[in-house]
Amino acid sequence: MGEDKRVRMTRREAALTFGALWTALVIPAEVVAQIATTLTWTPKALSPGQARVLEVVAELIVPATDTPGAREAGVPQFVDRAVSDFCSPADAQTIRTGLDRIDADARAAHGAAFAALQPDQQTALLRRYDAEGKAPRTPVAAVGRGETETGLSNQPSPAVEAPKGPPFFPMLRDLVTVGYFTSELGATQAVRYDAVPGAYKGCVPLSEIGRAWAT
Repeated sequence: MGEDKRVRMTRREAALTFGALWTALVIPAEVVAQIATTLTWTPKALSPGQARVLEVVAELIVPATDTPGAREAGVPQFVDRAVSDFCSPADAQTIRTGLDRIDADARAAHGAAFAALQPDQQTALLRRYDAEGKAPRTPVAAVGRGETETGLSNQPSPAVEAPKGPPFFPMLRDLVTVGYFTSELGATQAVRYDAVPGAYKGCVPLSEIGRAWAT
């Protein structure tokens, strides 16, 4: 098995654990497919610029290897419909703002739109947003009630910045993941699919079936 095949299979097997989909972003940039910047579909809830960023982000999260990537599976369109029809207004705005931020950060750091950057530059930005999503949230500090025999202080606690809204990237990544594995291509080629399943087997080694089953 060649080196390129080994890398692609490692990424695919990692992705199929479902809990480790983000490992796609630590694969060397040279194996990430280049994405065209011209839209072939009409966004319903996003601006054309936001949709172009979304296409690149979705393909970086679930890239094409020996199975179709997010773009071929129609994941950007799925996310756009979710923002339009299913997300709360607050969540929809969080995603739009996040996509705008990705493009703005790309221009500030590299002087070009996100879709025009090299894959390693794009991946570095997404790793940053992923780290933000994993950072612990700092609770708002309570004001002390008074120094008594209970040990409470009568001095106000130091000011702590109030937590902001949810980070945009975990929300966006989840939509991409759901969109991919519920698409026809994702459910039938990236995982196994049986429209009329037989006997239930609760625990089967992945090596025996080769791919996880779609649900």
